Amino acid sequence: MDQSNNTDYIVVKAKENGVQVIGLTRGHDTKFHHTEKLDKGEVLIAQFTDHTSAMKIRGKAEVQTKHGIIESES
Repeated sequence: MDQSNNTDYIVVKAKENGVQVIGLTRGHDTKFHHTEKLDKGEVLIAQFTDHTSAMKIRGKAEVQTKHGIIESES
């Protein structure tokens, strides 16, 4: 199994229905490549990879990273 240097994870816990987590690509042109929709109480664990350089979160959620906990607003 190939171990990537991009092994950072985030945890997203939805605080309301309809929270969207959108993965953005790496490379010359940044594009949306994956979207997940979470309902209140659902948790998503996501990893940054060779293809995913950023994540956009829409809606009210708690985001846990190695840098701390961030609360997004709706």
